Amino acid sequence: MEPQTIAVIMTCYNRREKTLESLAGLFTQKLPPEVILTVYLVDDGSTDGTSEGVQEQYPNVKLLKGNGSLFWNGGMRRAFAEAIASDPEFYLWLNDDTVLYPDAIAKALSTYQLLKAQGELLGVVIGSTCDPQTHLLTYGGMVQKNWWHPLKFKLRPPEDKPLRCDTMNGNFVLIPRDIGAKVGNLDPNFVHSTGDMDYGLRVKQNGGSVWIVPGYIGTCPVNSLGGDCWADPKLQVWERLKKVNQPKGLPMGEWKVFAQRHAGIFWPVFWLLPYFRLLLASAFGGKMSSHINH
Repeated sequence: MEPQTIAVIMTCYNRREKTLESLAGLFTQKLPPEVILTVYLVDDGSTDGTSEGVQEQYPNVKLLKGNGSLFWNGGMRRAFAEAIASDPEFYLWLNDDTVLYPDAIAKALSTYQLLKAQGELLGVVIGSTCDPQTHLLTYGGMVQKNWWHPLKFKLRPPEDKPLRCDTMNGNFVLIPRDIGAKVGNLDPNFVHSTGDMDYGLRVKQNGGSVWIVPGYIGTCPVNSLGGDCWADPKLQVWERLKKVNQPKGLPMGEWKVFAQRHAGIFWPVFWLLPYFRLLLASAFGGKMSSHINH
């Protein structure tokens, strides 16, 4: 049987043990014999021995170096660019804090083949993760939360069959070659977050579809929003306003690109809405949710 090549795309920063645990789950996958994995990992300037640990335990990983300014979107974009040059049959985004179940990739491939047989020739396949302690849904496929807000999304829980969704978190995303060629790389307008949601929406804009794999593909704890988060109501107003424009916040320039691209003719309203809500919440001391439900 012909080899089936998958380029695994990852990025990391100072999470040595998590990164190594994620790689361990990746390299113990129960795969069909024809499947060949090549891992492209960007280490964005880690100082905790991540690169050394990866080189020692997984010498076949193609390790790329960043200077600490790439963040998630930039690191994944760099790894994606390297992978595109090798022209694999599939690209697999994998977060370095996601620990895969042994059948995760095989399940994603079989889901893709099922969808292809049903006529979904440009289908991207998303894996859902759950919390390792509570087993509750943490990341995966997302659907529009309500009809009137085109930029507000919520997670769609997996079922025992493939489910269509609107976009996704980037924790586990299987992208066929045709989609990679049509949609291209992650958008450089985004630094940390939002790039994964933008990519899922661009897949749909380019005639593709986004699907959730049946069941869970692994575990990933939800990222904490407390303490250093721009939406934390315990922070002073000036602190929240300062943090909102940081890479891990909701930078106005990035959000403007996202709104212009995906919110239709009323994009200025949806662009400014989260900042208006931030000012209101800060003024009245109330709580505020993120612009999406992670």
